[in-house]
Amino acid sequence: MARFLIFLGLVLLVTGLVWPYLAKLGLGRLPGDIAFTRGNATIYVPIMTSIILSIVLSALLWIIGR
Repeated sequence: MARFLIFLGLVLLVTGLVWPYLAKLGLGRLPGDIAFTRGNATIYVPIMTSIILSIVLSALLWIIGR
């Protein structure tokens, strides 16, 4: 369990460090992501980005688990 938490922490750290570069590639503004703006408030729902990240992370963890 401790190894898993350390691994998860490292994944989150790397994701946080790489996120500005991923934003330049357009990740986070894909077709299928929904943004509502009303006045000064904006609600952003990254549906397609979440699906793509889920597929990539599932494949990565599947490969690591083999």
